[in-house]
Amino acid sequence: MTAAPAGAAGHVTFVGAGPGAPDLITVRGAAAIAAADIVIWASSLVHPGVLEHARPGAQLVDSAQLPMEGVLPYYRRAAAGGLRIARVHSGDPALWGAVQEQLDRCAELGLATEIVPGVSSFTAAAAAIGRELTIPEVAQSVILTRLGGGKTPMPPGEQVAAFARHGTTMALFLSAARSGQLQEELLRGGYPAQTPCVIAYQVSWPDELIVHCALADLADTMKARKLWKHTVVLVGPALAVGGTRSHLYHPGHFHGFRRAESGARHALRAAGSAQRAAADDVRSHGGDQP
Repeated sequence: MTAAPAGAAGHVTFVGAGPGAPDLITVRGAAAIAAADIVIWASSLVHPGVLEHARPGAQLVDSAQLPMEGVLPYYRRAAAGGLRIARVHSGDPALWGAVQEQLDRCAELGLATEIVPGVSSFTAAAAAIGRELTIPEVAQSVILTRLGGGKTPMPPGEQVAAFARHGTTMALFLSAARSGQLQEELLRGGYPAQTPCVIAYQVSWPDELIVHCALADLADTMKARKLWKHTVVLVGPALAVGGTRSHLYHPGHFHGFRRAESGARHALRAAGSAQRAAADDVRSHGGDQP
């Protein structure tokens, strides 16, 4: 995770602050903030509680109203003076964090860089509802994407309707403002109208709001609650199916550290057949809503 050009002066650590709650930042992320001479954070996205990790005397810079050109002077200062910067991003910097362009500028300035991963809002939403997104025999893939047609164009072939054809779990970011289009594309892609959805606004913040609904009601539900930003949507059959069992901890499963119990292999295969039947029912009809 570290890239240090030869002769680099100064250091920038890109810190994933998590979805909101200050105590969801990683230990490594908190340490990077504590070691920084300059902490750059966006008050529009990051909880101010993370600044409690900053040391006395550190310069705190709110980047909420700054374009890239407004942040670069601090990077130049770090390069010239051998300073340490903690650039704090919401969620995980790898997802829609606009980090790559900053890494490129840091490389040009000879700055060493490090990325500290953070908790994403989609995993925080799954935790908040007590769900696993990869249920055995139901959904073993999670698609992370956003709706096309916004300020930033989507690459060819990356449309919600196309991804929806897989019928697995999807987490949709940056799409709440066009909930009608989102619902239409998910339905057009093949999800049944009763497919369960979870709408998570400001997950882990004090004003967190989490709503369950069927896909057919997604747009109306979001509009009724005026949810148009800071919202992630989960959709897929894994949000409705419960009571399934993984192979990993089944007595009929074996691996390099454990032998299968006698007779349990048959029970494991039978359980797998039942899980597949339940998954087929959810994919066809959407399942019961929680």
